[in-house]
Amino acid sequence: MVSRRVVLALLLAGTMVSACGCVAAVVGAGAVGTVAYMKGDLESVEAEPVDKVYAATKDALNQFGYAITKDRKDTISAEIIARDSQDKKVTIKLSSAEGRTTKLSIRFGTFGNEARSRLVYDKIRENLRQ
Repeated sequence: MVSRRVVLALLLAGTMVSACGCVAAVVGAGAVGTVAYMKGDLESVEAEPVDKVYAATKDALNQFGYAITKDRKDTISAEIIARDSQDKKVTIKLSSAEGRTTKLSIRFGTFGNEARSRLVYDKIRENLRQ
């Protein structure tokens, strides 16, 4: 009987620890500087306004030699579509978030490519620091 109670107590404690970890992950998901790759999109929240992230994004695409095929921007959002030298499409979406922050989303091709998305993201971040 005692061993059954110990097992139940351990299961309950493990469940509580797991649940606390999930809550912390969900709370941190919207934080500035958070980068996540999910379902083919690399997503981030940058501590800069849309205009500044937009300029850094266009510079990054030009530095890689990508041909911009669509460029749409307004005061709270932007979308840039470009093609690399192998005609792979990259779609970058920006939207104004809380305060003066910008939500950034990068997708390479139809299904996404994390390594290529991170290269573009790193170049955008580098341009933002200049």
